[in-house]
Amino acid sequence: MASPNAIFTELVTTTFRKHRTKLADNVTKNNALLTWMKRNNTTRTEDGGLTIVEPLEYAENTTYQRYSGFDILNTQQSDVFTAAEFPWMQIALNVVASGRELRINSGSARIINLAKSRLTNAMNTFANQFSADIYSTGSLTNQINGLQALVADSGQGTVGGIDSATYSFWRNTVQSAAAPLQGGGAITVSETTIENDFMLPLWMELTRGNDTPDLIVMSNDYYRFFEKSQTSLKRYTRATEAQAGFESLAYKTADVVFDGGSGIPSSRMYFLNTKYIKLCVHRDANLTVQEQMQPSNQDGVVLPILWMGNLTISNRKLQGVARP
Repeated sequence: MASPNAIFTELVTTTFRKHRTKLADNVTKNNALLTWMKRNNTTRTEDGGLTIVEPLEYAENTTYQRYSGFDILNTQQSDVFTAAEFPWMQIALNVVASGRELRINSGSARIINLAKSRLTNAMNTFANQFSADIYSTGSLTNQINGLQALVADSGQGTVGGIDSATYSFWRNTVQSAAAPLQGGGAITVSETTIENDFMLPLWMELTRGNDTPDLIVMSNDYYRFFEKSQTSLKRYTRATEAQAGFESLAYKTADVVFDGGSGIPSSRMYFLNTKYIKLCVHRDANLTVQEQMQPSNQDGVVLPILWMGNLTISNRKLQGVARP
């Protein structure tokens, strides 16, 4: 005779697999940065490997030479490539129900409601916790890299196994209100100073031809200053962003979003060139439901949901942070 546990397992698994894409999208709706990355195809799926590898071009070819006639040419090989390596990080959630709950909710409608409530709770939990992780320093055990590590307040740090204290090409750019990168006295960030004095010098520093930041993520306090500065010429970006659950302004060629409450530190702006930032996920652990488990000494059922990946970067110099 089929047990209520088996019914619950089949329902949860079928519901999750049928609506998996929708559920995964719902995860990102709670976080403007993740929503933007999802919509703009800055996620990447990998199928394995000991680590996640980002090849880097870090130097020019040293054989460039002006010569005349029979001058000896420089044929020495140039060392121009290296790689940043990022470990796989794992996240697990478990949808759990006791045998008592399952038998009480054994009616078809009741068990459907129970399954949906468990799934909704699991996805909301993932959204809340992952939002904190993606802005973190990555200092907690088994935590993914966060923006505070990849685009650090100091501009330095060891990221992907490369120490920026040794290799200057691997330092992100910092705009400090206390010591502006353009020189001069300290800036008091306000609606009258935020754009020309605070943002513009950082934007110029991060521009390389047509290679520019495409996303600026702000804490709520900085976003309020920015929006007030745009009162007479406010420019909203694509309507699809509003449909995705958040409002976005524009600064030059970049979308500007606020993400307070998601884990972003206060008084911060991250100028991101997302061509070089990827959320890499393993194809077999992308919020993937595993086979059910039933404890040998308990009356209940457990369904693990697994995620495996990391946030990677392949160019730190073209990423910037503006801070006090």
